[in-house]
Amino acid sequence: MELFVSEGNPHCLKVLAALEVTGVQCSVQYVNHEERVVPFLSRPTLPALLLPTGLHLFSSNAICRYLFEVSGQECSEFCNQWLEWEATDLQPALLQALYMAVLQGKGSEVSTVLQGPLKFLDQSLSKGGMPYLTGEAVSVADVVLWAALYPVLSDSSQALGEHKSVNGWFDRVASIHSCLSAAQKVLQGKGLQGMKSYMQRQPAPQSSQGRNTQPCNCNPIEGEEGERAFSEEELEAAILNWSKGLSTSPLATDRQHPILPQEGKRNILVTSALPYVNNVPHLGNIIGCVLSADVFSRYGRLRGWNLLFVCGTDEYGTATENKAREEGLTPQLICDKYHAVHSSIYKWFQIDFDFFGRTTTEKQTEIAQDIFWRLHKNGFLVEDTVEQLRCEQCQRFLADRFVEGICPHCKYPEARGDQCDKCGRLINAVELREPQCKVCRQTPVIRSSKHLFLDLPKLETQLEQWLEKSTSTGDWTTNAKQITRSWLRDGLKPRCITRDLLWGTPVPHPDFKEKVFYVWFDAPIGYLSITANYTDEWEKWWKNPHQVELYNFMAKDNVPFHSVVFPCSLLGAQDNYTLVSHLVATEYLNYEDTKFSKSRGVGVFGDMAKDTGIPADVWRFYLLYVRPEGQDSAFSWADMALKNNSELLNNLGNFINRAGMFVTKFFEGCVPVMELQQEDKKLLALVGWELQQYIQLMDKVKIRDALKHILNISRHGNQYIQVNEPWKNIKGGDTERQRAGTVTGVSVNIACLLSVMLMPYMPEVSQTIRNQLNAPQSCVSTMLQGNGTFVCSLCAGHRIGTVSPLFQKLEADQIEALKKRFGGQQTPQSAASTQPAAVPAPAAAVEVVTVNGVDPEKAKQLTQAVAEQGDKVRALKAQNAEKAVITAEVAKLLDLKKQLALAEGKSPEPAPQKGKKKK
Repeated sequence: MELFVSEGNPHCLKVLAALEVTGVQCSVQYVNHEERVVPFLSRPTLPALLLPTGLHLFSSNAICRYLFEVSGQECSEFCNQWLEWEATDLQPALLQALYMAVLQGKGSEVSTVLQGPLKFLDQSLSKGGMPYLTGEAVSVADVVLWAALYPVLSDSSQALGEHKSVNGWFDRVASIHSCLSAAQKVLQGKGLQGMKSYMQRQPAPQSSQGRNTQPCNCNPIEGEEGERAFSEEELEAAILNWSKGLSTSPLATDRQHPILPQEGKRNILVTSALPYVNNVPHLGNIIGCVLSADVFSRYGRLRGWNLLFVCGTDEYGTATENKAREEGLTPQLICDKYHAVHSSIYKWFQIDFDFFGRTTTEKQTEIAQDIFWRLHKNGFLVEDTVEQLRCEQCQRFLADRFVEGICPHCKYPEARGDQCDKCGRLINAVELREPQCKVCRQTPVIRSSKHLFLDLPKLETQLEQWLEKSTSTGDWTTNAKQITRSWLRDGLKPRCITRDLLWGTPVPHPDFKEKVFYVWFDAPIGYLSITANYTDEWEKWWKNPHQVELYNFMAKDNVPFHSVVFPCSLLGAQDNYTLVSHLVATEYLNYEDTKFSKSRGVGVFGDMAKDTGIPADVWRFYLLYVRPEGQDSAFSWADMALKNNSELLNNLGNFINRAGMFVTKFFEGCVPVMELQQEDKKLLALVGWELQQYIQLMDKVKIRDALKHILNISRHGNQYIQVNEPWKNIKGGDTERQRAGTVTGVSVNIACLLSVMLMPYMPEVSQTIRNQLNAPQSCVSTMLQGNGTFVCSLCAGHRIGTVSPLFQKLEADQIEALKKRFGGQQTPQSAASTQPAAVPAPAAAVEVVTVNGVDPEKAKQLTQAVAEQGDKVRALKAQNAEKAVITAEVAKLLDLKKQLALAEGKSPEPAPQKGKKKK
């Protein structure tokens, strides 16, 4: 779990106090008041708690209730009543009191505002005769109310009258060190003045704005923007842009190879994390790396940037050796085979690389060995003896990813030999508890071997100086900065760069001639060698930091190697290398409610997508729509069908098709004359504003958010057509017919703009639209220049082509069949207790309570499902959801627990409880 808070926010004081009192394990991130942590809310909302399931809680009281539930302390009805009172009665009065005291300097009036709530609280405590609100022990209600009142009750300058019971209760809770510690963290010892920055951002309590006076409890629907208002100047500017017409500049998409940096241009080098050749990429791999990089590259070319996009397969390492052994081929033949598989997949997905290479080349050896010798010469390599895990059964040292065991830090049972996916900590394979060889499942033994290490501690100062500049001036995603900071916070340690393997770039040092470079050292150098195989002038890109901006695209697990380790290699080489300027990392994309697994047939992999009958552009659209930018997201068949049918078919496709059909049907295929009225000018201004938002977001690599503005424009267009009804006006007099012509002409021009904005996302659909509209090529190089310019690209008299529907509906039975086809064996089976015929019966029953059909793999999945469902139940309870809803989810939890018991070979019935007597 991850808790996001900000200093000076009184609602954050509540949740921090609850966290410290309960002792729940949860990382805490301090962010500024304007940070948008919850992606689906329109405004910044803090505090926010990111649950392990990917859900967010953003009500401070719900978060507190959840933390107490997790720690095993149920929230009673009496406790819930106090929380309800705090939210509905106390908070409005408190907000007004804080506003007066902090911002208006009217501290003397605070007592009047709070008199009613404090009197009620004092009487309740006095009548109850208990030390705390709900009994003899501190409850979540005590923590919430104490934290809410702390800013005013702890301020000695506030004369709040005599409330003996309240003061006694307040002092008792304050004696809990955890509570005062939380107050110190939030208010920084500044008392009421510590809240000034936060309060300045809040509306006055008496404001009639449609904004909740409790920021933590904002409804995501409330306060959304209504109709955007534009000044006369903005309307005139929109008309001026509209009338400019198309530019005559060269087409932005023309490329002459080799592409090299140019003076006076913005030179952009884009890399996508090199996919490992041994694996067929699944949808999560595709969106996390190559597809995101492709969208940004296509966009950059449309913007007129001088851009080079390179990628390739990462081909060295033990995984390739093992795959070769499995298939009876040499490692090189395996690489050749799967490089072709990757190339084919990316071609189908329309990934427009300038060059797609590979790492098993002479250039790779040459450049990697040069960097190695430079590091050696500059004193950044050290020798040491390493204890390694060796599998005697397989007769080989085990690469990190081929050993699995229990994490020594968080006890996660599936930690790899280099890193734990759960806690993110780096580990050495020999530190794993109960290690196993992933190939044969035997326990490996420890053997010693001499190796070379990159001296990261020696490079740490240089790295930090560079990082400070790069992260402050470049567009690094939040997770990239956080992961990098966590590495530095823990302190850098020397990292081994050699391995006892056969398949890899050979180490040129005579004392280590039997070894190869470790893949983490070798693979990122692949970016350089792939560029060198593209052009002999590769150094103009890679040794030109003053002229070139480097964008790295990857999933979050690759961040440390691109933000710490690889930059250290290049800094240590001292050869003027280009370092990353913008590090763009996604979170993870899951499949439905589980993980992708080729072996279990779970999820859609790149080589399967084209066999579904769904066009590549629809795949691209949906993956980009759910792109995991701020948190993990999931591919869902039902949601894909919904987005296809609602957003593509009924929104975007419907608008573009109607606009074109009106030209064909009512105006003989020629764009009619347009006489703009005030309503049309407002629409032009609104579409122009959406275009500017799109450009601002894309410039910052907010790919998913930018897509929403494309869909907004088509929504505005549909509404415009619906309100103006050109199909009716065309049958009227001259004035009505003219109006029909204007609406049709404006609409078809908006369709042309959409075709340009869609180019990075759906290149084939974009081209189809432009073909149907017979759009001039120069529209591509005009619309996205500068801050964005919506011009009239299809003037009166322009003849369009043949218009036809762009999208097809995804039917429910089609989707259900696909879901079943790619569901593997991970779905819960109602007949889980029946023994599969293919599984031989055990020789003898171990205990009476055990059952047949033990399935370790399924048990592992169900364990995760039980944990997630448990979190969901606790979250619902914390949100005080309806009893029927909670009961239904509890039933699901119990059912999952029964399935887990069966998968583990235990009785699904709960064991009789000992020591409890019926009353």
